Amino acid sequence: MPELPIGEGPESGSVGRMILITGATGTIGGEVVRQLTGRGVPLRAMSRTPSGPHGVRADFDDPESLRRAVEGVEAVFLLTAPTTATSRHDLALLAAAREAGVARVVKLSAIGTGETTADGEVIGEWHLEGEEAVRASGMGWTVLRPSSFASNVLRFAAGERISNLTGDGKQGVVDPRDVAAVAVEALTDPRHDGRVHTLTGPELLSVPDQAAELSRVLGRPVETVEVSPEQFASSGMGSSAARSIAIGTAWVREGHNAVVTDDVERVLGRPPTRFSDWVRDHVEAFG
Repeated sequence: MPELPIGEGPESGSVGRMILITGATGTIGGEVVRQLTGRGVPLRAMSRTPSGPHGVRADFDDPESLRRAVEGVEAVFLLTAPTTATSRHDLALLAAAREAGVARVVKLSAIGTGETTADGEVIGEWHLEGEEAVRASGMGWTVLRPSSFASNVLRFAAGERISNLTGDGKQGVVDPRDVAAVAVEALTDPRHDGRVHTLTGPELLSVPDQAAELSRVLGRPVETVEVSPEQFASSGMGSSAARSIAIGTAWVREGHNAVVTDDVERVLGRPPTRFSDWVRDHVEAFG
């Protein structure tokens, strides 16, 4: 398939009908809602507890609510939470979307999905099942495989220390706003149909590297603390999600996610955001 011309946005093939955003209250989904709203694109922001002018109540475990959510929708942003690490929610939404005649689906997956470890464990197995269902859906589809989010340092921060599950393993840490911007392009431009975009930032960083950059920008020490996947899972995460995290973090520790791509720049026509710039834009979140 030919490459997309750099920097060309959705004007040449944009959709004119409703877009449904699942996971609309989360980091990526909320940013997709914000960017689409800024473009004046009609949308529905799906969640179990909707709010705002675009909010629509639906639950992946309630087929009737999904049918109502996708009615009259042209494209769906499919984001399902990894708390249970199952493709069941992907399949439920896809079934409703097919029935409603939805034309396009953009699935948020994860980098490395489908790769295997030395002992035969599959990375992102639940995402892989969802990806396969998206490809077989009969709709136009795009899969987004982002690397580790820059915003993860907020989620793992504890006082002046950042939990480190991945040791010295480096990753192409990506700004969630860039991921959302690529999602918006894929949702509004059919030229992305049939593509897998692997989304990274412009540099490889370990968690200690991120802590050092935070220290530099914030002007105070930021340390890391080693946390095993088992310790992280003990905070109440389900066993299937904990196992998925254990496999993925071991894969990163072994250096397999030391990957940088040009997919963000190819789609958006600009370089991806550096981690230091993301930190500067979110200084207030660090107190």
